[in-house]
Amino acid sequence: MKRFILLCLAAMLCASCGDELPDPALKLYAEIANPTAANTLSDRERKQGWQLLFDGRTADGWHGYNQQGMPDCWAIEDGCLTMNTIGGGESQDLITDSIYRNFAFTTEYRMSKAANSGIIFQLKEDTAYVYPYETGPEFQLIDHESWTEELQDWQIHGANYAMYPPAAKPYKPAGEWNRLLLLVEGNEVTQVINGVATVKYVKYSDEWNKLRNSGKWTKFPDWGKFDEGHVSLQNHGTKVLFRDIKIKKLNRQ
Repeated sequence: MKRFILLCLAAMLCASCGDELPDPALKLYAEIANPTAANTLSDRERKQGWQLLFDGRTADGWHGYNQQGMPDCWAIEDGCLTMNTIGGGESQDLITDSIYRNFAFTTEYRMSKAANSGIIFQLKEDTAYVYPYETGPEFQLIDHESWTEELQDWQIHGANYAMYPPAAKPYKPAGEWNRLLLLVEGNEVTQVINGVATVKYVKYSDEWNKLRNSGKWTKFPDWGKFDEGHVSLQNHGTKVLFRDIKIKKLNRQ
């Protein structure tokens, strides 16, 4: 009965969605759908295996890509991890200390006008690379409605950057809070914003291989080759706030 109620709750949350959530993502979104104080775990979330990745006060569990500690271009403001917009760039991404293979990741985020960021995952930390995006795919977060340059469909909010355009556009405008969920289970990846699936794909499928080998990533031979890695909050030199960051490791045979 409890599971049925949770699934019904998540279904109501995405009732107007353009792309129906698959059952695993639906269940996971239901687990974190009930509002709680930001940067905390409810007893139910804790029992279901969610872990808090940000306590709202310190950068414990995070560090700069190929660096020690948090880069100066990042700050903690009002219980949020954010860029201070002074200096820094894509080589100054903040990444998790731990690596993950099968997982669900969620965060609330709020963009300033014309902001650009993303969640990069399955990335490899190594001094052979300058940028996390050289190795890991990106859940694109961007205020493309205020962007001054023309963008491709695979660059807009909710896309899997340079691969899959979003199938739906459930995001709220700059200045409002959104919640995303990223589900990586084996080769199956689902990206969710506000209870709506924006991208679903199967890594190494014929479609994935065709896209990977015909676009931007042909210049990056190690892109997409890692099936586990760190998760990154991307610094693109614009201000985005992240809070209530959580992850759940998934058991997969």
